Amino acid sequence: MTFFDLSQPLFDECPNCPVHPPVRLPRSADHPEDGWRMEEFHMASHSGTHLDAPLHKLAGGKSIDQFPLEAFCGSVSVADLTGQVVPDQAIGAVALEQALGEPGLLENKVVLLNTGWGHKRATTDEWLWHPPFLDPEGAAWLVAQKIKGVGIDHFSIGGMREAENIRTHEILLGKGIWVVEELCFREGWREAAHDGIFQALPLFLPGFSGSPCRAVLVKNG
Repeated sequence: MTFFDLSQPLFDECPNCPVHPPVRLPRSADHPEDGWRMEEFHMASHSGTHLDAPLHKLAGGKSIDQFPLEAFCGSVSVADLTGQVVPDQAIGAVALEQALGEPGLLENKVVLLNTGWGHKRATTDEWLWHPPFLDPEGAAWLVAQKIKGVGIDHFSIGGMREAENIRTHEILLGKGIWVVEELCFREGWREAAHDGIFQALPLFLPGFSGSPCRAVLVKNG
């Protein structure tokens, strides 16, 4: 098997959602003084490449540990929107259908949106506040296709306008569709996506609304 990593790296003070706590990963022990090394994690559960469970937006919704692990693995379809989207652009049903093909072929698949924003990751106004995003109409279209999960290469699938962000998340998570955010599509992903499998396994965090994950495309042979 060949693994293609779609994850973003976590490091101290890495770019992060501005309304979340900053990522702090201090080294609490090291060999010269202590004879061993250890690091600490100080960050929100929705930092870096991560999964959203329904509980993230819906009171009483499923927590991340209430999904079986196999739910986070499946065949994949990628909507390649690179070069087609601009800052603050809403991605709706028409754009999705053009990128993914005829409706009816996505049932039980993981749909990933490649906007190119994963390569812009930085503490800039554009990356933090003006990404392209999946709008509520697009979210409803994906729900109608009976997908199992959806992802995007920014830390928020619903963008940074509060009303649209909330509604997009509610539409997806309300139907039990998990969300993976802050992906990065690097060289080789097209080959893997052609007939590969996507997986993004969460940490075992009972009661959590989300979890960091390692998102990969897996290709046999």
